[in-house]
Order: sequence, then C-alpha cells, then structure tokens
Amino acid sequence: MSDHNHRTKHLRRPVKSHAEKLRRQANQRKRLVALGMPEAEVSKLQPDVVRTMLHRPMQVVAALAKRQAKAEAQA
Repeated sequence: MSDHNHRTKHLRRPVKSHAEKLRRQANQRKRLVALGMPEAEVSKLQPDVVRTMLHRPMQVVAALAKRQAKAEAQA
C-alpha cells in the first residue's frame, strides 16, 4: 500500500480571493440586518466590528430591544 496521498500534500494553503471576502462581509451585514439592526447603521460599521457583533447575536438582539424600549419611553 502506498502513502501517495499523504506524501503529495499541497505545500501551501490556497489564497483567499478578494471577491470571496466581499461576499462574506456582505453576508455578515445581511445577518445583522436580519437580527433587527437598521441597514443605515450597519453600512457605517467597520467589518471587524460586524464580525465581533455576530459572535454573540443574542446580545445584539437584546441591545436593540433595550434601545427601542428606551426610545419608546422617551416618546
């Protein structure tokens, strides 16, 4: 039995493409909008902030609900 597949591994990882990166970032922005965040507010966020917010989506939902309740109380 040969160990051919084990010995002929790629020498380096494939390079991530820029188009894939943009697609991932757009998908992450859509996920924040789906959680209830205004699209205008999401478009102003930096990509690393978007990723950090999506680490804990329930905290984002809770913060949005708290902010909405506060706005309704003031109105």
